[in-house]
Amino acid sequence: MQRQQEMNTQEQEQRTLRTAANEQTPNVETHVEPEPAALNDGVTGPSCAQDVAAYCQTEANVLALLHEAPDLVEPRRIVEAVRKMHLCMVTHADVLSVDCVNTLSATTVDTTTADATTVDAATPTITASVPTKKMALDDDAADDDSSMEINIYYSRHHNGAGHALRSGGALAANHIQTGGPSSVMTGVLSHPLTWVFVLPFFLDGVRFSWNSWPCTKLEQTRCVMPTGCLYQPLKPIDGMPPAVEYDPIHCKACSAVLNPYCQVDFVSKLWVCPFCVTRNHFPPHYAENITQENLPAELIPQYTTLEYELQNRQAGPPVFVFCIDTCVPEEELEELKDSIQQTLNQLPPDALIGLVTFGTMVHVHELGFPEVPKSHVFRGNKDFTAQQVFDMLGLAAARKQQQQQQTPGQPQQPQQQVSNSARFLLPVFECGFTLESILEDLQRDPWPVAADQRPQRCTGVAMSVCVGLLEATFRGQGARIMMFVGGPPTVGPGAIVSRDRKEDIRSHTDLQKDKAPLTKKALVHYNDLAARCVASSHVVDIFACSLDQSGVMEMAACVQKTGGVIVLADSFGQSVFRESFRRMFSKFSDEAADCDKDQLTMAFAASVEVLTSREFKVAGAIGPCAPLKRQGAAPKNVSEVEIGVGGTNAWSMGGIDPNTTVAIYFDISNQTPLAPGKARYIQLITRYQHASGRYRTRVTTICGPWTVDPNDTATLGRGFDQEASAVLLARIAVHRSEQGEEQLDIMRWIDRSLIRLAARFADYRKDDPSSFRLSPEFAIFPQFMFHLRRSQFLTVFGYSPDESSYYRHCLLRESTTNSLVMIQPSLLSYSFNGPPVPALLDAASVRSDTILLLDSFFYVVVFHGDTIAAWRDQKFHEDPSHENFKNLLEAPQADAQLIMDSRFPVPRYVVCDQHKSQSRFLMAKLNPSVTHNSMDGQGEVIFTDDVSLKVFMEHLMNLSVKS
Repeated sequence: MQRQQEMNTQEQEQRTLRTAANEQTPNVETHVEPEPAALNDGVTGPSCAQDVAAYCQTEANVLALLHEAPDLVEPRRIVEAVRKMHLCMVTHADVLSVDCVNTLSATTVDTTTADATTVDAATPTITASVPTKKMALDDDAADDDSSMEINIYYSRHHNGAGHALRSGGALAANHIQTGGPSSVMTGVLSHPLTWVFVLPFFLDGVRFSWNSWPCTKLEQTRCVMPTGCLYQPLKPIDGMPPAVEYDPIHCKACSAVLNPYCQVDFVSKLWVCPFCVTRNHFPPHYAENITQENLPAELIPQYTTLEYELQNRQAGPPVFVFCIDTCVPEEELEELKDSIQQTLNQLPPDALIGLVTFGTMVHVHELGFPEVPKSHVFRGNKDFTAQQVFDMLGLAAARKQQQQQQTPGQPQQPQQQVSNSARFLLPVFECGFTLESILEDLQRDPWPVAADQRPQRCTGVAMSVCVGLLEATFRGQGARIMMFVGGPPTVGPGAIVSRDRKEDIRSHTDLQKDKAPLTKKALVHYNDLAARCVASSHVVDIFACSLDQSGVMEMAACVQKTGGVIVLADSFGQSVFRESFRRMFSKFSDEAADCDKDQLTMAFAASVEVLTSREFKVAGAIGPCAPLKRQGAAPKNVSEVEIGVGGTNAWSMGGIDPNTTVAIYFDISNQTPLAPGKARYIQLITRYQHASGRYRTRVTTICGPWTVDPNDTATLGRGFDQEASAVLLARIAVHRSEQGEEQLDIMRWIDRSLIRLAARFADYRKDDPSSFRLSPEFAIFPQFMFHLRRSQFLTVFGYSPDESSYYRHCLLRESTTNSLVMIQPSLLSYSFNGPPVPALLDAASVRSDTILLLDSFFYVVVFHGDTIAAWRDQKFHEDPSHENFKNLLEAPQADAQLIMDSRFPVPRYVVCDQHKSQSRFLMAKLNPSVTHNSMDGQGEVIFTDDVSLKVFMEHLMNLSVKS
């Protein structure tokens, strides 16, 4: 009772503080957010986290929203409810920060009832989470694999994981994302776990594998799953203010940035850092203005994520160098030139551009000489050092000037562009006409190629020249090298195959048997270029468009370490390339803040730094990053245990965009139990160059609880995010595979981790598999692991090395939602029986009278059953009396277009019929519950020796309960 009264008093003081702050006029140093009108100051606040969720649902009018939309919730209203919940829960941050997980009950919403407020107190089991007949295929399928498989959409919603809410409800009107029935959305919006665990993703763009952490290193080991988070540095956050135009204040001891969790002494003008408990004085311009009624933006509770626009540094406009392969066929070159010419209109007028073409030779074109086309030529079979490139391009003076500007002890001066560098890199508004003229006259490589020979393609030398060009002119400033490659490099450093077509390009088998002699040399060459790009803050993008391999595997390090992108397509005329290249230059919407409006969403020269409380350290990161080298001793919060790219707490990320996601792993170093109520703190500091040319710093500060009782597995389990954990585990597996570890060893590690997790957190009786039950927080995690083991990320059979590198690259940089779609594709079923419904990713879902829509991220498949295909071939949809059939055919195509319109890279679109050749795109992803060895039941027969999900789960249960 006393604790509740103290919290209520504290809550009332915070409301009074912000109400008084509204009466102040914000000045340059301070910024005050108006108190939302939806909050009622006269109502006594809740005392625990679960009460907060229920209280805020009432404030946001969530249940009334659901009753008003019985069929489908409008996306706009969902977004508004999320925003209200955000503001309401931040108001009660004093309760949530300490008591967030510890007081949450395991109650779940019974979505089968008509009343959304009905709660089933019994903990659902793995069987109870299986969709009812409304969501399943029919009663006959109850005894097959569907009795063991948890549908990905329904389970996510039912367990409060918030798949639709994570997208802000923007696609809630579409059956693909919502999973169809409104009862599913009812379960999402009315479940307290949704708001407590999923809402932080809205606020800060961070998802943790464990929302409540074990307090000792021993307990962390027993939890099996890695302790980490998935962080989107540029995630658009609803309600976040525009970038403030002043520099952040740092702690003098640990360099943490001032944040809402700092304790402030308004009398002495001091603030206490929550990371190192150091007392810091406010600078004079803060001390003169800060009061309890007038807070700067960084101390307002809502702004746990805040951006600063630095005032003493300015980089200048972004730089783009287009590097074009001229060994491609003439029609391919025309398509590529057309795409680049169209893209010039999307670039900011002040963006600097350069042009390099390569084939047998490398040509660096002078855009500053419009009178006549002029280029500098480099031999394609010779390696050039950085200094040789500087000298041959006449840029040695520019490089020397840069080194003088960066000499320690001298004042930092703005970037000066000397006349020599201006010959090659000019603003779009100055050289646009010249560049278009050069592109129009550009011809394919003139050197003759015999029928039994490959073209002389010097991709490695071309990339080296581009890196040297940017090193000499814009070292340390954001720039992108865009490589357009149409085949394998055959000459010079970086070559992966000889010119003789009798020699096959390396395969996975050749790599395993060490029969690819050129691969090792190529990897060394591209790794050296990657290191130079990281040191210069430059990005490499690869657009490989060919039916043959293009050396993406060898060049992948240049892309992965610099934050670039890879687009793999069959030709430059394919929509996969054309649309993906166009979306590379997407801009902020008209509703964005004035400082972002009409600017590119991509950012440059990015880095991320992680600060932590004393009880745990940073183990490493996996994603589009490279370790940031620093002088002096290593930071104190760096763990000796390395996961991924470890040994540091700061990484260079190069190019980032709103979807870029990095996985950060932690190691709990504390050895003794902690006091109840103690919180942990993490601060993520992202520094980057905005497309406007200004430097920005985004600071995200997160506070979370500890689980003090080592025997309290229930609290730990309720804080488990199975989706984030699956992605974190998948990234570790892919990273280990990229490091050359055997596939079988990785599979065994995944299996053992899953068995240990189930043995610790499942409910069962020893040696009794029939008693095995998983709580909703763990129910679909085994399913994720089943599909991960079968995925293209770990299984290389049937894929080329280039394809494997591309798939892994995408998994290591995409968001949690996209990564889950890659691991376990989504499947929708369309029929005359009702609206589209989620279907089990199972062979039993294939029926002759249905249409299936598969989204695997890399391709979108519209699959027609035999009966549907026959009716379509007979043109029944053209008969006005069969308008329903016409609508049925058009619905999945429209939904597929919605998926492709919102995705980068653009997925391949496949339309196929049952028993036709391209149906393999669907069949390869389905759970083989019906095979040539067991042809009982309904559904399509899959010819495979892979075990089904049912067998996989049976083995898991047997091994987990074993004494």
